[in-house]
Amino acid sequence: MTAKKIKNIFMQGPVPASFIGESIQQHSAKTGIGGHSIFLGQVRADAIDGKEVSAIEYTAYEEMALAKMHSIREDIFAKYDLICMHVYHSLGKVSAGEICLFVFTSSAHRKAAIDACNETVERIKAELPVWGKEIFSDDTSQWKVNK
Repeated sequence: MTAKKIKNIFMQGPVPASFIGESIQQHSAKTGIGGHSIFLGQVRADAIDGKEVSAIEYTAYEEMALAKMHSIREDIFAKYDLICMHVYHSLGKVSAGEICLFVFTSSAHRKAAIDACNETVERIKAELPVWGKEIFSDDTSQWKVNK
């Protein structure tokens, strides 16, 4: 058995809606799929200490993050009966209202797709060395703390 190639999950800037739509459309040829689950993470315009978040600037320790994502992918495929999984995470500046995370899982049955998608998102948030700097409308900033 050959080792699976580590996939690059990062893209500069927001994840475009057209990219999401094309990704879904490309799966219509895979007729063994009965269910997809999709998570879209969007930058919120949170109000913090009287200031509004206008964007988040994402940075990552890419080599470590890609290795960790590969490990998460392997764990999820071993646990759930998936046909495929796609993950895309933004780097750089993403404005409020734009998509910064796209997780797409597919399986013969919906439960595996939904459960795998949920677990993948939770593990990405908890385990990947990716950081977000919240940029406020007054151009000040602070490092984001995940809740």
